[in-house]
Amino acid sequence: MEEDLTLKKARFILADLVQVPEGASPPVRISNSTAGPGAGSSSIVISFNGMRVKKGISTAESLFKMSDDFDKVTVDGKDFLDVKVEPVCYHCPDQAFFNLDERCMYHCIYCASPLLDHNKAKSLTAERMVDMIRANGHVKAIAITSGVYESVQSTIDRMVECVRYLHNEFPELPIGVEPYVDDHEQIDALKDAGATEIKINCEAARKDIFMKVCPELDQDNIIDMLSYAVKIFGKGKVASNIIVGLGESDDDVTSLVKRLAELGITAGLRPLKLNGFVKEQFIEKMGYIAPNTPERLVDLAKKQKSIFENYGLSPKTFDTMCFKCTCCDIVPFIDL
Repeated sequence: MEEDLTLKKARFILADLVQVPEGASPPVRISNSTAGPGAGSSSIVISFNGMRVKKGISTAESLFKMSDDFDKVTVDGKDFLDVKVEPVCYHCPDQAFFNLDERCMYHCIYCASPLLDHNKAKSLTAERMVDMIRANGHVKAIAITSGVYESVQSTIDRMVECVRYLHNEFPELPIGVEPYVDDHEQIDALKDAGATEIKINCEAARKDIFMKVCPELDQDNIIDMLSYAVKIFGKGKVASNIIVGLGESDDDVTSLVKRLAELGITAGLRPLKLNGFVKEQFIEKMGYIAPNTPERLVDLAKKQKSIFENYGLSPKTFDTMCFKCTCCDIVPFIDL
């Protein structure tokens, strides 16, 4: 029964938008993302049986439909899940996950953030973030990411400034950071400012694929930064995303998960999601889309879990960011 629910979560993750009734309003505030797989879309967090999925919503026709009372999801007219819509603090349940700058000088072909309308971009200052956290009243953790605009160092300097300010205002709250870094001293600075966890993303399971999808970045340097981060933040507090569905094999994925685990790094597996902003450019440059299946996501998560067990790692050691949220992935020890 438990695996059936995990498969349902995997199917739900891979689904397109959920159709909501015309004129109906969700019982919670809608989340508008500027980072991650939902960048540029409006979404809600849907929970069931202790699991969560964050889904984009629309009134357009979709296979997945939400009931008028937002308590049931149907597929092709048949009951799929009894659900509850969870409130989001900022981007995540229980977390204030802020994107300092959606602009980015890099051009990873699956990322929608650089393609958004930057004339409407919000300017987030540390003071503004403090006001938002206090106004919400339910924030249990803080997380900060950012596109890289102008330079890596200037972006890190701004993130360090925000982390230090937030840590001084909310010393009781854990702070996770998801930066792009290219120097060990940047990691030191983030830790010294008050960050408690860090996520630096490997993105692709195979280096040749990485060079196609993130042609301006250096995966070897990313892994070096991750290895150094373990020395500074500690085992169980350093994470990395691996996107699955870029054309890699299952062995490619598990090989990188194991390589990172040997270094004390907890790797998350993020199924590729291409929204309308990036799908055309992705196909143009890659020549294909390698679709995931629910069965593949669950099978990979089982292998991921086994590797974690062998190396004494668990997503449960994280208090911030994706492993705490659980909305976008099948998370070992939580979803299976």
